[in-house]
Parts: sequence; structure tokens; C-alpha cells
Amino acid sequence: MNSRRFFLKVSLLSGGGMLIGGHEALAQGPRRAQAPLDPNAFVKIAPDGMVTLTGKNPEMGQGIKTALPMILAEELDIDWKLVRVVQGDLDEVKFGSQSAGGSRSTPNNWDLLRQVGATARLMLVQAGAASLGVPAEECSTEMGRVLHKASGKSVSYGEIASKAAALPMPKPDQVKPKDAKDYKIIGKSMPTIDLPAMVTGKPIYSIDFKLPGMLFAVYEKCPVYGGKAVSANLDEIKKMPRVTHAFIVEGNGDVSSLASGVAIVAEKWWYANEARKKLKVVWEEGPTVSHTSVGYDAKAKELFAAKPAFAIRKDGDVEAAIAGGVKKVDAKYQYPFISHAQMEPGNCAARFVDGKLEVWAPSQTPGRGQQMAASALGLKPADITVHQLRTGGGFGRRLANDYMIEAAWIAKQIPGTPIKLLWTREDDMRHDFYRPGGYQHMRGAVDASGKIVGWHDHFVSFGEGEKFVSSSNISPGDFPANFVSNFGLEATLIPTKVPTGPLRAPRSNSLAWVIHSFIDELAHAAGKDPVQFRLDLLGDQPVVGKGMEAYDAGRMKACLQLVAEKSGWGKRKLAKGTGMGVGFHYSHSGYFAQVAEVSVDAQKRVKVHKVWAVGDVGSEIIHPSSAKNQVEGAIIDGMSELMAQEITIDRGRTVQTNFHQHQMVRMKQAPPEIEVHFIKSKNSPTGLGEPPLPPVLPAISNAIFAASGIRVRTLPMAKEGFKWA
Repeated sequence: MNSRRFFLKVSLLSGGGMLIGGHEALAQGPRRAQAPLDPNAFVKIAPDGMVTLTGKNPEMGQGIKTALPMILAEELDIDWKLVRVVQGDLDEVKFGSQSAGGSRSTPNNWDLLRQVGATARLMLVQAGAASLGVPAEECSTEMGRVLHKASGKSVSYGEIASKAAALPMPKPDQVKPKDAKDYKIIGKSMPTIDLPAMVTGKPIYSIDFKLPGMLFAVYEKCPVYGGKAVSANLDEIKKMPRVTHAFIVEGNGDVSSLASGVAIVAEKWWYANEARKKLKVVWEEGPTVSHTSVGYDAKAKELFAAKPAFAIRKDGDVEAAIAGGVKKVDAKYQYPFISHAQMEPGNCAARFVDGKLEVWAPSQTPGRGQQMAASALGLKPADITVHQLRTGGGFGRRLANDYMIEAAWIAKQIPGTPIKLLWTREDDMRHDFYRPGGYQHMRGAVDASGKIVGWHDHFVSFGEGEKFVSSSNISPGDFPANFVSNFGLEATLIPTKVPTGPLRAPRSNSLAWVIHSFIDELAHAAGKDPVQFRLDLLGDQPVVGKGMEAYDAGRMKACLQLVAEKSGWGKRKLAKGTGMGVGFHYSHSGYFAQVAEVSVDAQKRVKVHKVWAVGDVGSEIIHPSSAKNQVEGAIIDGMSELMAQEITIDRGRTVQTNFHQHQMVRMKQAPPEIEVHFIKSKNSPTGLGEPPLPPVLPAISNAIFAASGIRVRTLPMAKEGFKWA
């Protein structure tokens, strides 16, 4: 089972029934728990046959609260209509790693949950066979029953659950997960957990959570990153209606943990926020006040004129190859900082009682949040209970836990009373960990046959020396490394104090746009069809590169060929001012290719008429409707990044404060149709949160060029006069 050891344990339920838990210990990477799980971990089968499954990972709209229980239910061989799913609290001793990010929830749990479910099914068969008085090897299961087809007898899981729980554990080599041809749940679009509550506006999100006697808090931080609160008119604030507390938080010097600020607590959030409007704070702004986007742009221009600071990769003789090329392309690309722009602003509830902390958090990394809160408050992690709540979006923002630490710190000052911290939209956007901007000077050349013979990228990003800030780096194996013989990748870094972090498809969301737009430029310079040019670049070798740089060109070619076929590439009759563009990218273990059909009018109004997407994320699409939704959402998300999203810095602070300045695609601007196809390959299933996003940016940019002859090299496109039709 891919170097995994599994621990399983069963016990009796009160009144009869069966409890089953499972845990994986990966051969690679640290694990806190290596012991058998609490029997309440994953599955509870009640005497009446109802089954309660625990969703262990954070749910933020990616559908994992449905997909992971589907894997378990499939192996249990139960009727999905009899399944109830509950969200598990943080307990990595019981559940193993609990996080959501990097599209890892599916690959990290695929083998684990299949093994847990298959073990339970085997024990139920053994108990059912004993109950029916027949050999276990003659029995099978179907929809929550053990069957003996020869005699026509059967028994329900609920009737035998307590007997199954008393049986000795089967050895792992006795357990055989189902063959894919026998799946009844995996691969089917089952009702999404919590969907009725979501569409009817039930209070199921973290922002809705309340406790009796709860007080509500706001938190004012220095607008300049890293600044500190020196003093504030706290006495005046405390006199305002229904305000209960106001105090300065010194902070710990780490903006990703506990930034210095002023907390105001009131009986209702509205009163706290009204009091905040009267707040007057003296800030020590610190050195970041000298940072500006204008300064970054000027520095990049200066650096492009100089020699790169350090080399990341160099293959062959790049300069000679480019100089000897028949056609050469020289282009400078630029993309901005952007915000995660999650729909639900940061929030967290907390209660501190008798030296112990309890929090209700919408975190993507609740385990890390627990550790950070313990450090900030001087507690032991074991003294902190973290309840996972459904999150209204994250996209990487909730990998940070600053909102949790702030809520925890405030709660400790008011022991015994639950508090709820809620950021405003402006708080959320002004104090983000932004997708870093960047600059790339691309040079390339093709020979007489149209083959790329030289490629050079001077990558100007953010950091100091050779150390990149979070999510601003480029890897030596990033495509098209290993596909071009004369390949150069060099970098220079610009110092910044602006907080940065991973945003959906980290790095790939910007790098794919540059790399695959530049490939398109080279294709046109060579006079080649853009799809065929890419197929030629991918070549005939199935896998290129080794180890971490391994790139399955065969899987990508299959995606590219199918998307060309489905979109009618080269065969469609397009109206004047309409063009088609293509892009592909490999990220987070997923291969995706996309084609966009776009029209551009004389006023640079852009209409995306349709997008075709083909992806290979392994052998199974666990929940097809959710998978399709992930692809559609990623494409629309990418469109937002392309056109109008930008964070600019002035005097060390963010200029943009809300969606009117950092715009999302509206429904009327979204493509009328997004056609999604999946290729099932002989690879374990992987995630879908990230891989579908990167290709849409170059696909639309390249389509704009095909439609208008204008090459977009600066994002957002609004800076070059474009807007949605």
C-alpha cells in the first residue's frame, strides 16, 4: 500500500454496533501519531443500519467532506442514502494529518480510507457468515447487507455490527479493497454533504457560529506591515455603548502569528465596529513604510538592464543558440501582487477557561494553528481544542492562522467568556499574505524547422540574496526545462516586507501565464500551428526528467490532443475579431490543457465565449459533479486574476480595500459554457483544487492575440486597456 502501515481498531457501541478507525504512517515525512486510533475515528454503524462517517479534513468548498466519506462508504459497501457525515475536530492522533492545501487531501487519503473500509467489510462478512451459519468465503456484501447467495439468506450490517466488533482484527494482507469495476459510489455524483443547508442559507459556516453569552471583537492592525501600536484612546473607546473591553496587543513581531494592534470587544459586533471608527492609534510604522509598487517596478526595470544575480539552471550554450536562431523573440512580462479575496472574511471563536483554550476555526491547517496558539499564549498544544468549521473559501489564505491567534489572545484576556473575532472585508484585503508579483525577461529562438533552440528567462522576483519570499520562487525543473537543450534560468531578487503566501495553484498561477504565453509567441514566430508547436515541444519520450523533475509528457500530450479535438481546433469558422488560444500546465500532480474562444472588439472589450478543459488527475474521478465544479470554478477564478485583480503598495500599506478595487468575474462575464473532460490514466487519484486554474490564463491571453493581434504581457489586462464585454 505505497509504503504505508495501517492501524485499525474496533469496539462495541453502546447498545450494539460497530466503531472503526484507521490511520496511516507514511514512510516519508514526520507523523505525530504512530499508535492505534481511537475507535470513534471514522465509522459508526448503529444497530438500525444507519452509518455515521467522520470527515477528517477541513472543508472549504472543495468538496472533501463528501469525497473522502465516499471512498470509505464505497469500501464498506453501504447505501449512501443511509450515510450521515459529521465534521471531525482536530485530532491528528486519531485521524493523521488534517489539512487542506496543495490538492493533497485526495492522494493522502485514497489508500488509507480504502483500507479502513475494506477491513470493516471483511469483519462484517465474517460476523455475517457466523450469524447465517455459512462459510465466510461464500458470502458477499451489497448495500449494507451480508449475502449468502447459495441459500438466499442475508443479514444487515446493523444486526451484526456488535458481533463484528468483537472479532480479532484481520491482518493487512487479508484485506482486499474493491476492484474499480465494482464501484457503486466512487465515480457517481452523489448528493453533496451540506448542500441543502448551503442553498437555503442555513448558518453552517464559521462566520455564522455563535455560543451563548458570546462577546464580539474587532482588531485594528497597523496599516504598515510590521508596525506597532504605541498608544490609543482606550478610555474613550471603553465608554462607548455596549463596549466591554479595549486593549493594546503588543504582538510577537510575526505578522503571520500575532501582529501588534488594538482589540475592541462589545456585546454585539456592530457596537465593536462602531467604536472602532472612533479609535485613534499612534503607530510606530517601521521600515516597511518606504516600500511602494512604483519603487518595485522601477527596480525591476533597472535589474533587467543588469546581469542576473544568480543562476538557477543552465543547460547547453544558451547565448550561442539564441544568437544562431532563425527567428528570435524578446519579451518582458509583469504580473502583480494579488489578494486571496476569499468570500468569507477571517473569523474565529474562542473561549479560555481554567488554563485551557477552545477554538472554533475555519483553518486550512488547524494543526499548525494549534501549535501557533500554544506558542503565542504559553500553553501546551494538548490544552487547546480545535473544532473545524466549514469555511467560505480559502484558496491558500487560511493556511495562515493569524485570525485564530488573535481570537485566542483576546479570549485569554477575558477568561470564561466566549468571544468571536470577525474581520471586515477591508481587514481581510489589507492584511493578506499576497500572491507575490514578479517580472520575467524572456528571450528565445527557433531554427528553420520551427524548433525551439534556445530559451532564457531572467526571473526578477522578491526576496534577499538567493532566498525567495514565500511562493515567489521558480524551480529549476519548471517547464520547459528538460525539453529545450539550451536552457537558461537566472534570477535577481528585490527585497520586500510585504507579506506573501501561497494562492490557489501557488507559483503556477503566474508562471503558467508567462511560460505558455511566451511559447505561443515562439510558435507564431516560427509560423507554426500553436497546438502542433506544443505537441512537437513535448516530443515522443513519455516521461522527461527524473525524480522531482519528472514530467509525464505522454499524459500532457493526451490532454492537449483531446482538448484540440473537442474544441475543433483549426476546424472552426470564426467570426472577425474572434480567436482561439491554447494553454497547458502541470501542477500539484495534475495535467490540464485548455482552449478558449474569445472575441475582442475595437474598444478592447473581451468576451470569453467558451472554454474547453481536459484533465488527467488519475484513475478515478471520485465525485464527478464536484470535480466538474472545481474545474469550472478554477477557470472563472483564473479569469478574475487575468483581467482586474491587483494589489498595489504605497508607503508600506495596501491601496486596495474591497472588491470594487480588486474585482471578481461577474456572472454575465463568465463563459456561457465550460466543457470539461477527464482522461482516466493508470495513476492514483489526485486533487483538483489547483491544477485546472493555471492553463486558463495563457489560453485566454493567446486567444486575445489570435483575435486582435495584441500580445498581453502585463497583468492585470485592465492596465493595457482591456475590459470584459
